Amino acid sequence: MALSRIWAAFILISIAVAAIKYSFTPGYKGIFSEMVTGKAGDTVRMAPAAPVATIAPAAATPAPTVAPAVYHVQKADGLLETCKTAVNLSINLIGIMALFMGFINIAERAGGVNLLARIVGPFFSKLFPDLPKGHPAMGHMVMNFSANMLGLDNAATPFALKAMESLQTINPDKERASNTQIMFLCLHASGLQLIPISIIAIRAASKAPDPTDVFIPIVIATFIATLAALVIVSVKQRINLFQPVILLWVGGFSALIALVVLYLHTLDARGVQAFSGVLANGLILLIFLLIVLGALYKKIDIFDAFAEGAKGGFETAVRIIPYLVGMLAAISLLRNSGAFDAVIDSISHLFSALGTDTRFVEGLPTALIKPLSGAGARGMMVDTMMAHGPDSFVGRLSCILQGSSDTTFYIVAVYFGAVSIKNTRYAIGAMLLADLVGILASIFLCYLFFGHSV
Repeated sequence: MALSRIWAAFILISIAVAAIKYSFTPGYKGIFSEMVTGKAGDTVRMAPAAPVATIAPAAATPAPTVAPAVYHVQKADGLLETCKTAVNLSINLIGIMALFMGFINIAERAGGVNLLARIVGPFFSKLFPDLPKGHPAMGHMVMNFSANMLGLDNAATPFALKAMESLQTINPDKERASNTQIMFLCLHASGLQLIPISIIAIRAASKAPDPTDVFIPIVIATFIATLAALVIVSVKQRINLFQPVILLWVGGFSALIALVVLYLHTLDARGVQAFSGVLANGLILLIFLLIVLGALYKKIDIFDAFAEGAKGGFETAVRIIPYLVGMLAAISLLRNSGAFDAVIDSISHLFSALGTDTRFVEGLPTALIKPLSGAGARGMMVDTMMAHGPDSFVGRLSCILQGSSDTTFYIVAVYFGAVSIKNTRYAIGAMLLADLVGILASIFLCYLFFGHSV
């Protein structure tokens, strides 16, 4: 029900804002066309050329001149293009889903997922008290968290979908999100990652003198957001986080992150990218190798198991299309209506009136778009760096904000949609609250590390 109300609110607010702009703001007569048929990158004429009076010699006939037209570039696709993008995104996901789901099915038949579940069982039994001991979903969740931390988006998505499907098998109410599903997705949406390689690569391409200087703030910000998600959901579900097992695992994981951060801080941008490529891609190949070796040892029909799992991946990718189309369409309307600009302007005026530093306001569009669209936030980050410079305060802040959280509404639409959950309960509220913590932490860390920047 919460998702339905939010989705309806997106549409109603978008149309209302667009109607106000059309009626009272000169130059927005084409806003409805932009929202429906426009494409990102289109050059749109904002106002018709208006005659301007000029002073001519007395003997000459007064000749009006025409003011130059004002144009702007549309930042997001309209409804029709967005629907095509949503379907293409799902189709492109089919191959990746089939590959990873196939290997996951091999691992399940060979007992690898159960082995992983037994290893993390003591920790997960405290964090997910409703999850039966040794349940395969534990292994799926571990693989998803591991892929997320290494920035392996292609692998993280199939693992998360498989985890949600596993958790759905023990969900007593198939249309209502369970406590375990909510905890898992909130932790997933916090976007914890050790190596923000894509952001470092974009900064390098933008000619930043030190592309890795945002690395430590990003890791700290995303870790804070993850801890916030853990605390928020634990309080709601009345889980005691001060149990020795939880403290030991969280403390050990924090120490691991600190060691990785210290090591990577000694490397330059090229070294970080090389380390990330070897670690991430090497880990995928190592997982595939171990799965195949384990399957050979157990003497199972490997290719039959792969084909069966790949078939499930295809079906899942197709099943999420309606949810993805609906959510991305609503987000498109919200972006093209100008609602985001109105929010940013209001925040800027508020902090200006309070007499505080307003440099951070220019970076907020990245934070506001991130829960709605990862690609949109990435584009906003690049646009901010191009406008202000990659080493400016705002340029660095947009990078930290980009890496501090994940795409909340995309995650809700895809993962709950994949298992036909209609009642998401408090999941969206918890995710957005964790996002807010991540945003505040990002702003604080940017001032702490780069407050001297212009």
